[in-house]
Amino acid sequence: MASRADSGEPDSIIRAPGGKMPIRVITAAAIFDGHDAAIGIFRRILQSQGCEVIHLGHDRGADEVARAAIQEDAHAVAITSYQGGAVEMFTHTKDILQKNGFEHVFLFGGGGGTILPKEIDHLKEQGISKIYSPDDGRDLGLVGMVRDAMTSASATDLLAESRFDQITGQVDADNHAAVSLLLTMAENSPPDQFSDKLSQARSREVEAECPVVGITGTGGAGKSSLMDEVMLRIRRDNPDARVALLATDPTRKKTGGALLGDRIRMNSLS
Repeated sequence: MASRADSGEPDSIIRAPGGKMPIRVITAAAIFDGHDAAIGIFRRILQSQGCEVIHLGHDRGADEVARAAIQEDAHAVAITSYQGGAVEMFTHTKDILQKNGFEHVFLFGGGGGTILPKEIDHLKEQGISKIYSPDDGRDLGLVGMVRDAMTSASATDLLAESRFDQITGQVDADNHAAVSLLLTMAENSPPDQFSDKLSQARSREVEAECPVVGITGTGGAGKSSLMDEVMLRIRRDNPDARVALLATDPTRKKTGGALLGDRIRMNSLS
């Protein structure tokens, strides 16, 4: 008889500090890597275990992955690399995160036998949080590896006051790190606390309104592709325009897990 862990159903939901905020994870297969089966499996397990997953798909460069982690204010990044360039992929991603003040992001992944033991040791020395080996897979199982990573990632407190103390003045739209902090605060902080911080961060008056367009539809209707085509034309015909593109997906009632796949279609933003 399969246990709940074997079947992918969580015995307990691992949450970030405070016990309320789901763990937010970026998932991707490395650049020049068309092997998307492994990251697809881990993406589904992460979601089933209560994570908010932002899936980028395969063939994604370090800059794309790190930028997504910054814009989404993620707790963790999961990368699979089976193309032989794991050392470069993980270290470059780590470097970009550090340069942008996101060294707290838990960076983990694996690549089966294509990542040698000496490379795993080297990546650990370079500050990569965790590279799972085939031995880890045998000892922990798929769900065990996911929950091990979630436990480590849950130590990151995205709602720590020290993070929001960095916002001391007006926030420009190009400051993706600060904008992502404000979005995290808007979703998870007390309304009065967010309101105070937002008043400090405003770069223009409340009365200076802008058009807001909402796009909705059933799954697979083509919303992401439509938005990508619109953004391609805006960037081509009006490159000085600033557009805030917010994408949301439903949360599972039972586990709190969610999957955001819109970034896969957003070629205009890469």
